[in-house]
Amino acid sequence: MDELFTRYMYYVRATRGLSDTTTIALRKFYENDNYALMYKNETLDNLETLLDFWNDVTNQDVERFSIRVLRRLFVLSYAPNGMWRYFTSVYFMKNKDAEGKLDDELFYSFLNTITAFIWAYSVFKPGVNSLRTPVYAEMLKIIEGKPVDFANFKFDEQQISNMFRDYNFYNMRPITKSMLAWWAFHDDSQPLMSLETQFDIEHIFAKNRVSHETMANKYNVEKLGNKAILEKRINIRASDYKFGDKKKYYYGFESQGKKKDGTKVKELLDLANAKSDFSEDDILTRHASILDGFIDFLKANNLIKEP
Repeated sequence: MDELFTRYMYYVRATRGLSDTTTIALRKFYENDNYALMYKNETLDNLETLLDFWNDVTNQDVERFSIRVLRRLFVLSYAPNGMWRYFTSVYFMKNKDAEGKLDDELFYSFLNTITAFIWAYSVFKPGVNSLRTPVYAEMLKIIEGKPVDFANFKFDEQQISNMFRDYNFYNMRPITKSMLAWWAFHDDSQPLMSLETQFDIEHIFAKNRVSHETMANKYNVEKLGNKAILEKRINIRASDYKFGDKKKYYYGFESQGKKKDGTKVKELLDLANAKSDFSEDDILTRHASILDGFIDFLKANNLIKEP
């Protein structure tokens, strides 16, 4: 319930033109003027409408959302912080039609843009507090009927590219899983997966191989190019195997008459089909592809400054 009221609070703040990054406590916000906001006739209706929207997001309602929108929402569920939910709540409340629906094309574009920006800003200026300045400014633009384009916060291509290449994507950093979820759905043929599925970070080249196999740089095992999201139930079984042995876990197999389901992460299945092993060179090649792909994603969403 607190979360619902918080998401609605950001919409009300935006309608009032508030861009101050210091927010008051939730209860104090609603206590203002003797609970005047709560006595407004439309407040309860708005809360119910917002709740219905987020319930449909959680349930991946294909009658309300297109598959491409649900795929974007899946990726955003792995965002490095929760700011996207407040951002999206403001967008929904402002742009919904009389039936509570959104224009699919515009919503899809919005989701792509905020994904690209939030991911990049999490490396550029880590921490949700830093993110408030650009996001609060864009919330006001939503209320004004302007497109979300982060015109005043675009990235220098060389700078952001260097920052991503120098960044250490350790598993404990939320942006690591964020990047891997984004990369999985970078492939348009990646099927939608349930939001209820638990994913771990898989090391394709198992970490325990480093101690007994020659690598030019043992730290390459922690690069993004060696990582992918993988269902927890599979990662527990496959984590320490050589790639050739992992493949059966990716595919799924039968054991003692019981079917063990494989992964739904298409890239891992494609790698298993194409390769007999996954080497250090493969890590470096895939790492470059992920980072280059993300810079292209920023460009596609007009988030790179003009030269």
